[in-house]
Amino acid sequence: MCLRQNQTAVMSKNKVPYRRALLSITAVVEATTGLAVLLAPSLLVEALLGAPPDMPVGVTVTRVAGGALLALGLACWSARSNATANGLVASMLLYNLSTITVLLLAGTRHGIAGTAFWPVVVVHTVLATWCLACLVVRSPRAHAPPR
Repeated sequence: MCLRQNQTAVMSKNKVPYRRALLSITAVVEATTGLAVLLAPSLLVEALLGAPPDMPVGVTVTRVAGGALLALGLACWSARSNATANGLVASMLLYNLSTITVLLLAGTRHGIAGTAFWPVVVVHTVLATWCLACLVVRSPRAHAPPR
């Protein structure tokens, strides 16, 4: 029984830093990108997709996306100390997978790609994999002995 509790404590200590690091890194990356997109939407869109948004509508939508990225960053930063932030990690997994899919479809179907295109795809792939790993590792509560 005591050995089981020690294993649970070790798993809990090991799992939390990985999730904390994931959410901390995601917070910084997304918030920084969001702020940059809000301030210089054309520059970032051109770096990612190889062409700036053509019309004010495109710039407006890009800035809205920047605000959303900033909000994601804030949500991740706020939850980084929460060892049970599975809902946020699952949401970030969905976000990363949808970003990868949209970018790969744009790149393969329409030849859209700027200098930052592949690095952004790689970063989102790494973050999606990390999110999945955090979700797949069983919760320490699942290993706790019954009371």
